[in-house]
Amino acid sequence: MMLECVDSAWRKEFCLGMKDTAPLMLGVFPFGLTFGMLALGAGLTPAETMGMSLLVFAGAAQFFAILLLGQGVVSWSVLGLTTLLVNLRHLLMGASIAPYVLKLPFWQQALLAFGMADETYAVTVSRIATHGYQPAYQWGSNAAGYCTWAISTALGVAVGSQLGDPLAWGLDIVMPATFLAMLMPRLRHKPGLAAALTGAVISVVGSLYLPGKWYLLLATVAAAFVGGCLEGEKQNA
Repeated sequence: MMLECVDSAWRKEFCLGMKDTAPLMLGVFPFGLTFGMLALGAGLTPAETMGMSLLVFAGAAQFFAILLLGQGVVSWSVLGLTTLLVNLRHLLMGASIAPYVLKLPFWQQALLAFGMADETYAVTVSRIATHGYQPAYQWGSNAAGYCTWAISTALGVAVGSQLGDPLAWGLDIVMPATFLAMLMPRLRHKPGLAAALTGAVISVVGSLYLPGKWYLLLATVAAAFVGGCLEGEKQNA
């Protein structure tokens, strides 16, 4: 009986994680679709395209990878370094939930880290703030993100170039709107608001005066530092 109750509670949290994440997937789907289509144009086979989405599962890094492949760059070291730089933000996201995840078996830590994306991270930390951490909830959120990316990539591969570029339909506004929807609930407290403002100011100024996209990493680190300091003062108080 106790085991049945535990299984029931786990399933409930898992389904809730999927449910809470589903609305954000509306902003992810067009980009998975676009990736599937652009990857074919860069010379990848359907199997290679699906393999990248299933095994890499990092949207921004995948887009950079097919951009490099399309330009003739086939060096694994270059592709690996690019992926590392693009995904450095995951170190900060992972560090913020490490106190909870490190209590789990190593295999769960590894799979949860692999399945964590910006959207699923935002949903998970919002849940932690209100109801505490439940591994099943994060499993459900990650599952929603992973399945959405896989299905949208497969659809992009299937339709090929018949639909043209989905972003030309104005769907590029969906992703910024999705991130704003994730951000707004975090602005209710001083640390979150200060971190958001810090990141915004540095991003705008950096985009004007710094070369490349390094300002994104600088803004991320600075925002995390400011938010972490204020959060620490709040806990000490």
